[in-house]
Amino acid sequence: MPSPRHDAPRNRLSLTAFSLLVATPLPALAQTPAHPITPEACVSIVVDADRLACYDAALGRSARDTRGADIAAKEAKAIQKNLELAEEVVPEEQTPAPTGSDLYPMEDTLDRAIANAGKGSLLDSRWELAKDSKLGTWNFRAYKPVYLLPAFWSSDPNETPSSPNPNNTVNTPLGLDSLEAKFQLSFKTKAWENIFGDNGDLWMAYTQSSHWQVYNAEESRPFRETNYEPEVMLTFRNNYHLGGWNGRLLGIGVNHQSNGRADPLSRSWNRVIGLIGLDRENWALTVRPWWRVKESANDDNNRDIEDYIGRGDATLVYVRGGHQFSLMGRHSLRGGDRSHGALQFDWGFPISNNLRGHLQVFDGYGESLIDYNHKATYIGLGVSLFEWY
Repeated sequence: MPSPRHDAPRNRLSLTAFSLLVATPLPALAQTPAHPITPEACVSIVVDADRLACYDAALGRSARDTRGADIAAKEAKAIQKNLELAEEVVPEEQTPAPTGSDLYPMEDTLDRAIANAGKGSLLDSRWELAKDSKLGTWNFRAYKPVYLLPAFWSSDPNETPSSPNPNNTVNTPLGLDSLEAKFQLSFKTKAWENIFGDNGDLWMAYTQSSHWQVYNAEESRPFRETNYEPEVMLTFRNNYHLGGWNGRLLGIGVNHQSNGRADPLSRSWNRVIGLIGLDRENWALTVRPWWRVKESANDDNNRDIEDYIGRGDATLVYVRGGHQFSLMGRHSLRGGDRSHGALQFDWGFPISNNLRGHLQVFDGYGESLIDYNHKATYIGLGVSLFEWY
């Protein structure tokens, strides 16, 4: 997959886009106004999902209790199992037909209850997993957190980025400041819904993370690094239990990440990424193992990247009272000199409506692609519009 071009006009455009996103009251942000919402105010909203959310807020309707949906699914499975046992004991022609109404046959009702397990859960709210949670295709959806951190400090700026490839090693120090700004944009949209009956969705996503040396007047305030990350994911809902956790999500995707720069600063790689999602009450856990798509030695500008950024990650999120806490960990899954990893902690706390404060702390290797084999501690503070949930 080709790497995008990275130049000053695009950097200014990215910052402008984020500024407009912060300043503009888009329906997709589902902001809560200071005055009560009326059903009449929802009529003009074009996007179906946003219009539905508006009506729910106006009429005071809350999401279905997740536990109730899980109990209904469990009971439906038990009923189906009993019906199957009855057919084994009594010949099929003598087995009483399942009761129900013409409008809602029992078999359809049981299937629907099972397919709606987890409705209203954290993972369901983000990935539209339950049968009745499906909202159609080509709607704008949040993916990873969207934030602006005007203060982003590094304990050890990477003045001379290097790589095993001699064409990707910087010999002259870049003259970086320890303090810069960082922002991230991220969204996804569903391109194909219910590929296999009432399950299986194809998602397309894009994430962009930029580091801006805005306080470095001596070097003309350059964008130090911007990472572009498009991906395509096929996701399925699950319904299993593991140590008190509910298995909700299983997926597989193709991911490209690059910084769009020329040598010696060019960095890129392609991955096939698995996705496993579990949740319980106010908690959600996602585990992502990945496998790198190999490149030729001459073209590979970071051939040891898996030994630093790792071969998988896990993200644990806790939501409580408008606050969101997340902890991401990743590791190379190798020992000795190849043992490297990182931890990242994020805290989103309410300020006003959908605007949150955001604190980020990162320690380890690979905070960005250009720093994939560089270890440092980073601390950022700013605001966010979207968190994980």
